[in-house]
Amino acid sequence: MNTQSFKEKLEIEKKSLEEELSQIGIFNTETNVWEATPDQDMMGEIDDNDAADRFEDFEERTAMVTTLQSRLGDINIALGKIESNTFGMCEVCNSPIEDDRLNANPAARTDKAHMNE
Repeated sequence: MNTQSFKEKLEIEKKSLEEELSQIGIFNTETNVWEATPDQDMMGEIDDNDAADRFEDFEERTAMVTTLQSRLGDINIALGKIESNTFGMCEVCNSPIEDDRLNANPAARTDKAHMNE
């Protein structure tokens, strides 16, 4: 298996995710997790409606951070597997992950039979 092309795809996506995360959050070096930050455009004097809008926006940013960070974690795991020569093996049954699945999602951790586990 040519892991170099997968590595390149994963590194490009990793950079993109880190850029997205930096726009809506900050990396906490003490906990090693991304945390959402308030939208700076919404700062200033507020009334009750503004406070509700800020809270809703912050909740959305938090959900986005959670989703992006999860994807980034999968990418980092896949890059680690490339380095340790274990890339492309299902984490459940240790069978090879199908080529079409890896082409669609190089960070896939399971084969098709176990993708919902």
